[in-house]
Amino acid sequence: MGEDRGSTGTTTTTAETQARRVAGAGRTADPPAAIAGLDAAGGLAALRGLLARPLASYYLLLSSAGLLLLIGLTMVFSATSVKDYAEAGDASASVTKQAVFAVIGIVAFWACQRFPASTFRSLGRPVLAAAVVLLLVLNLLLALDSLFRITALGPLRANLLWLYLGPIQVQPSELAKLALVLWGAHVIARKGAALGWWKELATPLFPVVGLLFVLVGYNDLGTMLCLLAIVVGLLWAAGVRMRVFAALSAVGLLGIGLLVAVASLGAGSGAAGEENYRLARLTSFISPPDPATCLETGCWQLVQARNAIEHGGWFGVGLGKSSLKFGWLPAAHNDFIFAVIAEELGVVGCTVILVLFAVLAYTGLRVARRVEDPFRRLAAAAITAWLVGQAVINVGGVIGLLPLTGVPLPFISDGGSALVVTLAAVGILASFARAEPDAARALHARPPARWVRLLWAPLPPLPGRRRRPATPPAARGSVPRSRARREDDQAAPRGGRQGRTRGGTASERRR
Repeated sequence: MGEDRGSTGTTTTTAETQARRVAGAGRTADPPAAIAGLDAAGGLAALRGLLARPLASYYLLLSSAGLLLLIGLTMVFSATSVKDYAEAGDASASVTKQAVFAVIGIVAFWACQRFPASTFRSLGRPVLAAAVVLLLVLNLLLALDSLFRITALGPLRANLLWLYLGPIQVQPSELAKLALVLWGAHVIARKGAALGWWKELATPLFPVVGLLFVLVGYNDLGTMLCLLAIVVGLLWAAGVRMRVFAALSAVGLLGIGLLVAVASLGAGSGAAGEENYRLARLTSFISPPDPATCLETGCWQLVQARNAIEHGGWFGVGLGKSSLKFGWLPAAHNDFIFAVIAEELGVVGCTVILVLFAVLAYTGLRVARRVEDPFRRLAAAAITAWLVGQAVINVGGVIGLLPLTGVPLPFISDGGSALVVTLAAVGILASFARAEPDAARALHARPPARWVRLLWAPLPPLPGRRRRPATPPAARGSVPRSRARREDDQAAPRGGRQGRTRGGTASERRR
């Protein structure tokens, strides 16, 4: 009997051991999937932790804009080296010029990220006035050239979108974008809740926007679309009703069609007036012609860009090995630089560019959502809509999803005025990112060294602390209000209380 009990106990123990082994084997079969799930969850948790840091918006903005700028300088050198060497014997001529403008833009970024919001509000009107004056001069010179063949007024010359003052070349439409952001945000923030009324939108916002549309859109349809994106960003951040957006869309489409029709008949079509390139671009987008007739129909650039994208494949042909820069694609370093990226770096390189712009868009909207000041919120949303909208217009035109408009790709295309203004706009966003409530508290809790604050950026104001307006000094010979009340009380009659009301002086009520 004892042996039976022992054998039974041994059998039970063996069965339990086998069951445990089976369970253990079952558990060891699942861990790869479980561990993968834990890794994914841990990665998301780590990402949330990084985004929850107070200065996350600031560093996201610096990293995305900085990487786009470095990629842009690299691709400008790749797209222009062959042409520069053939024309001047210097393969780095264009990229050197672009690097100089990049340095100027970085200085503009540094200056703008140091300024408070009050400085930007005060700069709105002067920058807008300067942009309007430059646009008027540009259109005047173009009209004189078209009507009377007068090509210059002293040192001033004009060529389509550019204004030349001696050796200095300026693109006024780029300044108009920044001017509309600053001035429009100031006007809408000042109106506040009154924006629900049409008359508050009609003056002074819409007349100025219409003037900019006419001055810019006559020569540059792409910049007019960017201005429209800025207006949409401003009104969206202000919480304007959807019916206003519907009305604006109808008016905007009608105005764009009218400007295209008018400009295609005059000087806005080209230097000679016969080159109706806007109409040709729109026609080739609506009904694509045969690629064999592209030289006659104006779709040569689009066909070559698509061929380059197809040639690049997934990983590209290699940096510097594009065939477009050998004269096959005009403006390969400017409007069509995304096609060069697609051929040399492939789908992977294009995806990196788009992801960086997506990070920039997320950061701009994050700043607009977190700041407390209405002006900062409006300006951040407008700058984000401008930069991301311009990137969408450029990339969509290159790959054939949108009509060609000729706008550059921000940070990447060759162009001095556009790069400087773009980096200045990013500097404004950086100033707003440092002014987020959590970021401002963190900077004040652990402030950087004094020399860092002097050389890089001062501390932003703490949230919720507004300066009380100072009491204006009393005029000479005037009597303070409190003293006047005391003298009135002392000079009041001290008669009986019959017939007196509680509305008498303070001394009478005390008696």
